[in-house]
Amino acid sequence: MPRVTEEHLERRRRQILDAARACFIRKGIHETSMQDVFAASGLSAGAVYRYYKSKSDIIEAVASTVVGDLLTFFADLARRDPLLPLDVMVEELATKVVSLSGEDGPLRLAPQAWGLAMHDEQLGRYIRESIEAMRETWMFYAGRLVDAGLLPPETDVEAVAKTLFGLMPGFVLQRLVMGDVTPEILRSGIRSLSRDSTLTLLA
Repeated sequence: MPRVTEEHLERRRRQILDAARACFIRKGIHETSMQDVFAASGLSAGAVYRYYKSKSDIIEAVASTVVGDLLTFFADLARRDPLLPLDVMVEELATKVVSLSGEDGPLRLAPQAWGLAMHDEQLGRYIRESIEAMRETWMFYAGRLVDAGLLPPETDVEAVAKTLFGLMPGFVLQRLVMGDVTPEILRSGIRSLSRDSTLTLLA
């Protein structure tokens, strides 16, 4: 019997996740059943369950594909030389978010996943880990701003990180629900808020 290659396994995983994501976007995560995933993927229940034990596993896997890319992108921005000003950092990150939240974009599922995480222990753990990773990157970036003299030496970088993290979920919600906010608007807002503060140096 021929051995199944890792490439084949990865293609199957991708087939399942692509089908699940399409269902989640079309019907909503809560309304999508495993039967929907079986039908959309063209695979039997046994084939799907070989790779993912539950719907929660599939939700987490779909989320991880986009969150992983976003975390890597954000970490690269935070390490970039020369150091990015805060308004540019926010605009770059928001632009990436826009690219992932179009009509078929996976970030359209983010608000649904946040809601489910309140009641699903497995998904909640994953979401908390993702938030922590994002906040750690914001802390690293804030520390660089302090080292560069662009924020006061006594700056509480943890508080800064938690505050700045709050920008992106709010941006995502406004983008998806209102449709009237852009990365450029976010950058303009940051510049306006920082005009008469120590963050003026970042503009």
